[in-house]
This record gives sequence, structure tokens and C-alpha cells, in this order.
Amino acid sequence: MGKILITASHYEELCQDAKCMLEAHGHELIINKSDMPYYTYEQIAQVIGDVDGAVVGLDDWTEDIFKIASKLKVIAKFGVGVDNIDIRKAKEYGIKVINAPGQNSNAVAELTIGLMIGVLRGIIPLHKKMENGEWVRRVGHEIKGKTIGLLGFGAIARLVAEKLMRFDAEVIACDLYPDEELAAEYGVTIVHEKELLSRSDIISVHIPASEKTYHLLDEEAFGRMKDDAYIINCARGSIIDTDALCRALKNGTIAGAALDAFEAEPLTKDAEILACNNVICTPHTGAETYEAYRNVSMCTAKGVIDVLEDREPEYCTN
Repeated sequence: MGKILITASHYEELCQDAKCMLEAHGHELIINKSDMPYYTYEQIAQVIGDVDGAVVGLDDWTEDIFKIASKLKVIAKFGVGVDNIDIRKAKEYGIKVINAPGQNSNAVAELTIGLMIGVLRGIIPLHKKMENGEWVRRVGHEIKGKTIGLLGFGAIARLVAEKLMRFDAEVIACDLYPDEELAAEYGVTIVHEKELLSRSDIISVHIPASEKTYHLLDEEAFGRMKDDAYIINCARGSIIDTDALCRALKNGTIAGAALDAFEAEPLTKDAEILACNNVICTPHTGAETYEAYRNVSMCTAKGVIDVLEDREPEYCTN
């Protein structure tokens, strides 16, 4: 019936059920063979004129692409955040933009908890010492008894809160649209942003990237935090002013950070953040689990098929 461009990575390897579903509906697939979840503009431009739908990773989808995508009817984000897609312009060009909310939430929530433990216990520095033949023990911290501040209280944050119940921690949250009754179901107290920054021992970021949230965590925000506090970001890199974070880490304004998202990706080996001793960096891998790949691929495949067969998709963002 049509051609589907897939720029999300590992599709051939991890998304066989979704691949078979698309092919069973008569679609020809153009699949990204690299390990990186995006195409360059030039790569997209080479094929987009003959493409009916796209399942995309982190590549930028702007009007420059839409102008040359005469057949394109649907863009499916392989995940949730659509900040790399100009959804307003897509709508002007008659292109539906869909996503897969909730399908990778547990994977991101589990990594968030893992990074909390990793940075509190200094797991990476301890491993590096052992690689050098050093048997250096380190006194760390426990999650138990800590105040965890969730910046945002969407699906992933709620899963983090649910998992933290088992750790006997106090969990507070702030959200643009606070729902105190829902928060209470998870044992979470809703507070204002300034209170969250000043009270939390660990701040975990769970808000989308937008003009309003750009560099929300800046020098002033770090100054409000405790000097023994940690920040975890498995959301979007643009929410944190990286230069300000580096200064805060180096001068002891805060105790440490664990980051899975960055302002510029991929992060280069000379990035200043990597020179900070009290930080863990992972390569935007929050949703990288076998389970999440299957869930997201099946959800997006169904959405693409629905649009191309003139049905309304379940998750349309525009």
C-alpha cells in the first residue's frame, strides 16, 4: 500500500512483531540500519518524496522536510516526546503526528531509580577505582528517609513515586496542572516549585521540553537547592542549563547529578559535564529495554496503519 520510513534504531532486531504487522498490511519498510536513532536531513530528503508514513527517533522533522514530503500522511514518534517534530506545521501540511504514551514509561522509571542509587552510592567511581586495581571503599547514602522531589507528575513520575513507596522515602511533586487527589493515591504531596527545590534531597525531572521549560533548572534554581542534593534527569536535556550545572557541581552548590538526556546529543567526549567527578551520564537510554521496544513499536505500527487506512489513531498529538 505504501512506504514507511523507520529512523528509530534497532527496529530490525527488536521490533519483529511490529515489522510483520506493517508488512502484512502491504507496506514496504525503509529501515534504519545504524545504532543511532535518527537520520540527518540529507538522509531523509533522499527518500521522503516517496514515503507515506514515518516512525521516527530523535531526528528533526521541520517544514523543510514537509515541503518535499508530498505523500507523507503520518509521523509516529517512537516514544512520547514530540519536541523534535514541528507538530503545528505538520498539521498545516495535512500530516498527523502520533506517539506512544505510556509504552516506555516503566523503562524510564526503572532507570531513574537506578540512577538515584548509582549516584547516592558512587557506584561508577567505585568501579573505576577497581579497574585501576584500587580497593577503595566509599560511604554513600540511602534513599530511605530522603525527600525526593518530582519535577512534573505525569505517567513516568507516578511510576517512580510508586516504586519509591518501597524505599520508605518522602515524595513531593510539583506540576503545571496539580492533581492533589491523584498524588495522594501515590503517597505524594504536591508543593510549589520553589519549595520542591529547597526541600528535596534528590530532584528527578519529569517534564516535557518546551519554550517554558527551557533552562528551567538554571543557576538560580541550583542556588535554591541543598548543597548535599542530587539531580536526576531522564527527561529532556534542554530543561537543564548544562553550563550552570557544571559550575554547580564543581563548586559544591549541589552534591551530584545523573543525566540520561543532554542539550546536544550525542554528547562529545570533551563535554565539560564528563569532567565532573560527581556525575553519571548515560546516552539517552531510558527507554532502551526489550520490553519497551516491543510496546512502542506495536503501538506506533498500529497508529500508522490506522492513519493510512483512514481511521483515527488512538494517540494523535495534532
